[in-house]
Amino acid sequence: MSDELVFYTNPMSRGRIVRWMLEEVGAPYRTEILDYASSLKSPAYLAINPMGKIPAVVHRGVVVTECAAICAYLADAFPQAGLAPPTAERGPYYRWMFFAAGPVEAASTNKSMGFEVTPEGQRMAGYGNLGLVVDTLEGAVSKSDYVAGDKFTAADVYVGSQIGWGMQFGWLEKRPAFEAYWARISQRPAAIRAREIDDGLVAAQSGAPTAA
Repeated sequence: MSDELVFYTNPMSRGRIVRWMLEEVGAPYRTEILDYASSLKSPAYLAINPMGKIPAVVHRGVVVTECAAICAYLADAFPQAGLAPPTAERGPYYRWMFFAAGPVEAASTNKSMGFEVTPEGQRMAGYGNLGLVVDTLEGAVSKSDYVAGDKFTAADVYVGSQIGWGMQFGWLEKRPAFEAYWARISQRPAAIRAREIDDGLVAAQSGAPTAA
């Protein structure tokens, strides 16, 4: 079976998280850019992800969707990159990666869409309320340099992306802990490369000139 790694994305999507992770991994990959108006809902792509959502990766014939799952998968598929802690030490790694994929994602989406959980509904909502999520997230990035300990991992790619986007788009307060954490991880060489690739694709799609 081919070892080819194929990345399905659009540069104006959550695929930017996975691009960063791929650049951290350092393995060769092929990118397939999907268009929101056509190819994203094409039969060929729906056979890969019936949700018609991006990103997705296909590696050795295995399809993986959902950003947090892709980050975790790539960390395991390419252990030489050192992006996952030893198995016995993965408690915080899993905890915060999937906290970001669950409560943070849900709370931020609801906030962006103008939905507020009522006091009566907080027991039913998995994340309780936005304030609780934000305070918990602040605690997670305040204990050490990285969210799972003293070493950068795939969890930082995913959690950090949520924090960076949250502050950029306004659903997340620019607390000192968030700004310090984001500054610490967003200038990694792989993060910079990933942004440059996707920003170049956005410029090309819009017809704007790109830097040489």
